Amino acid sequence: MAPVATEEKKNTSPSDVQQLKDDLRVVNPFYSPSIGDDGDTTYKYAEFKPHFPDLSWPPLEEQQVSDRGHFADPEKQNLLTAATKVRHYTPAIGTELEGVDLRKLTDAQKDELSLLVAERGVVFFRDQEINITEQLDLARHFGPLHKHATTPIPRNGLEEVHIVYNDKSRRPDSSGFSKLELWHADVTYEIQPPSTTSLKLVTGPEFGGDTLWASGYAVYSGLSPGFQIYLEGLQAVHSAVAQADGARAAGLAVRREPIETVHPLVRVHPVTGWKSVFVNPGFTRRIVGVPKAESDAILLFLFQQIATNPDYHVRFHWEPNSVAIWDNRVVMHSAIFDFWPATRHALRATPHGERPLSVKAYEEKTGKKAKDRQLEIWRQQGVDIDGLQKGPVSATEVNRPRGYND
Repeated sequence: MAPVATEEKKNTSPSDVQQLKDDLRVVNPFYSPSIGDDGDTTYKYAEFKPHFPDLSWPPLEEQQVSDRGHFADPEKQNLLTAATKVRHYTPAIGTELEGVDLRKLTDAQKDELSLLVAERGVVFFRDQEINITEQLDLARHFGPLHKHATTPIPRNGLEEVHIVYNDKSRRPDSSGFSKLELWHADVTYEIQPPSTTSLKLVTGPEFGGDTLWASGYAVYSGLSPGFQIYLEGLQAVHSAVAQADGARAAGLAVRREPIETVHPLVRVHPVTGWKSVFVNPGFTRRIVGVPKAESDAILLFLFQQIATNPDYHVRFHWEPNSVAIWDNRVVMHSAIFDFWPATRHALRATPHGERPLSVKAYEEKTGKKAKDRQLEIWRQQGVDIDGLQKGPVSATEVNRPRGYND
């Protein structure tokens, strides 16, 4: 038997081993909230660093929500004329308003902002001095505020604030997740998932740390008519279990017990009347009432469309005091974890929306026909929609060069 290297053993103390483990500590940034803290007590926004109180909250109950977009001027003149510039990022999603101060919006402008966000998916603002109290007040205009069961709240105890925080003390672990899995709409497992959600960046890296959003309207519009009809009749399970398990695995309290909720796979926005695919890799687990192989195949296809089709995406580079306001009912998003060891710190306010309505439920409730957003936009632009929908094209048309060049 070979001699034991006693000298080498002697030089490796338990504290050395622990230090090595600490140095290699990694975290799944989606299901295991970061509890890292670089210890900088002089940090300007230290009161908004993550805090995980050991609290217990009762289950959420359904609340009455009246979408403020119903009260908006369809032309949004109060809001848009206040902007010095309106810039659309892509045809499908994303608009930036310049010259608008979110602290000074009238109720009419807030209603029009709700409608603009519903139509464009996400709206961006820069150089916003709005503080967290004002941000929460703005969010309350759109609905009662959600309190997250597992993610951090600020050290100052504001329970309705969701903290997004990463610094050099915790390194995201790419072995714990795939980039596809990071795509999500916020807490879709709730009975009434969020609507017009705002996030303000207070500290960020010089470069990196962008966020991508994908339009559920555009995902729906990109599907074949037959597949659209099939999906409209399906429901899917959205689960909070993995998020709760991730918190407990990190030694954190779960403030409200996890639930699983069934929502329509295609929902209709209550104001625009447009159809949106409503699944996401983060929380959607299975389609109800179909064979597992079929459910897995459909969900994977939709998840890949959400994550990989650039036609449906917008990308935003944050700067301190940038604010994004998006409609969680009709978009998904994914943060890009490319900035470690820099600090990225943001504050989110999250109003509840209505309980999701399927196409059938929306049409029965309102007496209106739910619509395909892309067809509606083309119709407004004078495109012959009826001509587009006449049926299969000829072989000559299929084989005709498309002229796409880049």
